[in-house]
Amino acid sequence: MPWQASLQSLGELSQHESMAAHTTLAVGGAATWYFKPQDKKYLCQALALIPTSITILPLGRGSNLLVPEHGFDGMVVDLGLLNSIQVFNHTLTAEAGSRMSKIAQTAANAGLSGLEFMATVPGDLGGGIAMNAGAFGQQVSDTCLHATIVHRNGREEILNKQQLQMRYRHSQIPKQSIITSASFELQTGEQQEIRDAMRDMRQKRSQTQPLALANCGSVFKNPEGDYAARLIEASGLKGKVIGGAQISEVHANFIVNHGNACSDDITALIQLAQQSVFEKFAVKLETEVRILEAMQ
Repeated sequence: MPWQASLQSLGELSQHESMAAHTTLAVGGAATWYFKPQDKKYLCQALALIPTSITILPLGRGSNLLVPEHGFDGMVVDLGLLNSIQVFNHTLTAEAGSRMSKIAQTAANAGLSGLEFMATVPGDLGGGIAMNAGAFGQQVSDTCLHATIVHRNGREEILNKQQLQMRYRHSQIPKQSIITSASFELQTGEQQEIRDAMRDMRQKRSQTQPLALANCGSVFKNPEGDYAARLIEASGLKGKVIGGAQISEVHANFIVNHGNACSDDITALIQLAQQSVFEKFAVKLETEVRILEAMQ
C-alpha cells in the first residue's frame, strides 16, 4: 500500500493546502502535503511511514509562524486533535494541540497556580514548548517537568527541562521530531485569586495589543535590558505601512495584516525594523516569529 493511502487511514491527508488558512497572520502559500492525525498513536504510526525525503512541519494554531508566498514543500502535520488535558494532584499534563488558554483555565479550575500567563497566549502547547513561550513575567520553563516527543521513526522519548535546554524564547527540540505532550508541576492556590490574575492579564493584553487584526504576536525577542517595541518606536516606525501590512500603531512589536497583506509585505517590515534599529541603536533584533525559510 502506498504511504499516502496508509496515512489516509490514520487521519486526514490533503495536498496543496493554503497555509494562509492555518496561521494567525493569514498569509502564506500552499503546503505540498497536509496531514491531521486522529490521535497520538496514529501520529507515531504515520511518522514512520512518511518518506524521510519529505520535510515535516508540526503545526498548532499557527500563531507564531510566517509562511512565504511560495509555500512549503513538505508535510505539515496538524496537531489539532491531540488536545486532551489531565490533572493529577499537582501535575497537569496536556497534549500538544491543546490551546494554552484552555490549559490555564483547567489549572485554575483545579486550584493550581503557575500557568496563569497562558490565558493570554493565543497558541497551542506544542509551539509554547518549542519556543518557551511566556508573558507577564512567567514562562513555560518555570513549571515544565518534561515533554514527550516522537521521532521520525515513530519512537517516543521523554525529555526533561534540562534536556530541552529551555531559555528565553528557545527550547532545543531534536530535528524533525514532534512534541506530543508536556507535564507541569504546579502549586496549590486560591481559585478566585488565580482567576483574578488571569482576568487582569487578559484585560491588560486587550488594552495594549492589536487583537482586532490578524497578527502573530510579538515579532521580535526583547533584547537584554530593553524592549523591542521601544526601539522600533524610537526608530520612527510605529504605524509604518508596506502593502497590506503595518507595524501596529497600538504596539510596535506587532505587525498586523489589514486583510490584503502578503508574506513579502510582512518580511519587508521585519527587515526594515531590524535595519533601522541597528543603524540607530547598534542592536540586532532577533525574530520571535518563526520564519519558515529560516527554519528549513
